This record gives sequence, structure tokens and C-alpha cells, in this order.
Amino acid sequence: MMRRIALALASAALLAGGASAVSAKPKLTPQERLDKMLDGREPGKPVSCISTYDSRDMTVLDKVGIVFRSGGTLYVNRPENIDQLDSDDIMVTRTFGSQLCRLDIVHTVDRSGHFPTGFINLGDFVPYKKAPKVATAN
Repeated sequence: MMRRIALALASAALLAGGASAVSAKPKLTPQERLDKMLDGREPGKPVSCISTYDSRDMTVLDKVGIVFRSGGTLYVNRPENIDQLDSDDIMVTRTFGSQLCRLDIVHTVDRSGHFPTGFINLGDFVPYKKAPKVATAN
């Protein structure tokens, strides 16, 4: 009798676990996250620098790029050594003035141990703005 109850409980647990695994949303890859962020936006002409005052909101996408938000514009930077880009690291910048520019070197530090993990060479910043709405004829 105890064995049947144990088997029934184990079966119920497997079914419940399987049902939640099926209904859970799959985690987006860093590239899929970027695609979702840029959905409905159009790229503009790349710029060499962005203001550090206006672009404090930053998202690091592992091995894909860094997205800076400035008002309604998203600036995407794809560093030259993109394989070093890791969202678990803290990015430490030393700016001279009020801009973050192409070829600036950003040092990375481990989030938990605070030891240096490397550096990233920034590339151009590509602005993405929302695409203008197209008027439809009625």
C-alpha cells in the first residue's frame, strides 16, 4: 500500500513538473533580446561618440553588443573584441569629458570578486529610432 502511494506521489510530481516546464517561456538569447529591443526601429548613420549625461541606461548583451538608451533613441555598440562582452561583468569607463567614444577602452571587473577580467574596445554607436508611422489611405 505504501509503495503504491509513493509511486502515485512520484507520478503526480513528474506530471506537475512536466506541465510547468512546457508552459514556461524559453529564455531569449542575447541576439533575440536585441532584435526585440530594436523591433519597429530604423538604424541611422553611425556616430563616433555619445553623451554620457544623456545615455545612462545601458544593457549588456553577451557576445552581441551594448545598448545605450538616450531619450527615445537606442544606440547599439558592437565592440571590436565582442567575444569578451559578458553581462556578468561590471563595465568601468574612464572618460575625459562628457562623451563615450569609439576606440575608448572599457575595463571589465568581476561582479562578485571585483577582480579585473579584461577590457573592451568600443566601436561606432549606431542610433535606432522608432520608424515613422505610415499614413494609410481610407
